[in-house]
Amino acid sequence: MKKSILLFTFLLTILSSCRKDEVNDNSESCYTNTSAQSIVHNGVNREYVLYIPNSYDGTSSVPLMLNFHGFGGSASDYMQEADMRSLAEVDTFILVYPQGSCLDGSSHWNACPLGGDNKSDADDFGFVEAIINEISSQYNVDMERIYAAGYSNGGMMAYGLANYKSNLVAAVASVSGVMLECTGSTSHPMPVVHLHGTSDGVLPYNGSSDWNSAQSTLDYWINFNNTITTPTVSIDNSGGMSIEHYVYDQGDSSVSVEHYKFIGGDHVWFSATYQDQNTSELVWNFVSRYDINGLR
Repeated sequence: MKKSILLFTFLLTILSSCRKDEVNDNSESCYTNTSAQSIVHNGVNREYVLYIPNSYDGTSSVPLMLNFHGFGGSASDYMQEADMRSLAEVDTFILVYPQGSCLDGSSHWNACPLGGDNKSDADDFGFVEAIINEISSQYNVDMERIYAAGYSNGGMMAYGLANYKSNLVAAVASVSGVMLECTGSTSHPMPVVHLHGTSDGVLPYNGSSDWNSAQSTLDYWINFNNTITTPTVSIDNSGGMSIEHYVYDQGDSSVSVEHYKFIGGDHVWFSATYQDQNTSELVWNFVSRYDINGLR
């Protein structure tokens, strides 16, 4: 199944648009960020929004959480929507919202190696590695506890890192995103949590001729991690929506694959809660259980 960022542009045109603002002479203008950090990668000025919690004092190493916006998004706007700053304060981790580069007037992520399903030449895997190197040179980062999460195209990017930069990331989370066909050579058991709505009109829950289904994405990681294939299932109706929680555990290095199925949920970073946990909490509470060696 061929999935292209170009098709993603068509599907999401009605959902997102980019504001015009000059970034630099090397990049098309399609987003606006406030208080962004800059880094030059492959001769292009790239941006990311960095949040260092007040609880960080540098005396001990802390986790690093990367959270990727969806197609057409800006990092600073996405930080407001998928806000993990209060969690970073309580659990003391560094939080990064990277900015995708422009394609035909919309920001995007290349979740496959260059020349695969991508339609631009932006080296996003290299950009992420450059961010990690930059931040870890300035702050005391626990290099065994780097996590990646994302919404929609950003969820695709999180899966791309799990496939092609697994030496860097310990666990990943995808919200309303799917994995593309370009699977790589993941070097260690990879904990995965996947949140998806059954009424998603952009990346359909049951898949389409262009996109993998939520279950096929889960099945890939269930098989890769050698987890159980019959999940433990729990249901919560108290947070504004019926949500089913599937746990495929007992995998290699004690990792698990988990799924939150939002019944009637749309293509969003979900506002409904599961057992009083919002989406940011569900993501963080899952990934933070692991380091790059498995269950902590």
